[in-house]
Amino acid sequence: KQWYQRRVAITAGISRDSVHKRRKTGGKRPIVRKKRKFELGRPAANTKMGTKRIRPVRTMGGNKKFRALRLETGNFAWASEGSTRKARIMDVVYNASNNELVRTKTLVKNCIVQIDATPFRQWYEAHYGVTAGRKKKNEDKTTVEEVKKSNHVQRKIDARKGECKIGQLLDDQFNTGRLYACVASRPGQSGRCDGYILEGRELEFYLKKIRMKKSK
Repeated sequence: KQWYQRRVAITAGISRDSVHKRRKTGGKRPIVRKKRKFELGRPAANTKMGTKRIRPVRTMGGNKKFRALRLETGNFAWASEGSTRKARIMDVVYNASNNELVRTKTLVKNCIVQIDATPFRQWYEAHYGVTAGRKKKNEDKTTVEEVKKSNHVQRKIDARKGECKIGQLLDDQFNTGRLYACVASRPGQSGRCDGYILEGRELEFYLKKIRMKKSK
């Protein structure tokens, strides 16, 4: 009997079947077959922050999933500017589903992270010729050496200057050197941690949530 129990414990896997569930009326269903390969489940990836570590997993039909165990960078889109840059992930600050995933710094889809603002600030300066972040504007300009531009490039930059408007909340974040972003990919399935920068009302919403969490 002990051997049989040990054998069952070893062979028992994660299953996504509904055969074991009761009927709507509450009656038990007879189990007429064993577990099937197409009903299997796998352990969660629980992707953490750190030096990139990805493991390929063979799936049905000979396809592959890429299980990210550690990730430190991702491609993040600045939607209002139509720009995407590779940025370093600094911290996990909010998760609507589980606070434990924030404590353990686990990267999952739709979690809110802080990313390095440097790539986006550099792009903004090159594109508009204006520094993002109000404090940066007030710094001593003599320390910065201006790069000479051709007349054609200068005219293009001058024409864009009228369009360079950043929201107050996002502008304040450029001063801190970190931006809030939402993860849109599934790190445990695709092996990537890509997403988009929070702006406008969505940014207001999550800032309020983060403040409420800190005040508790």
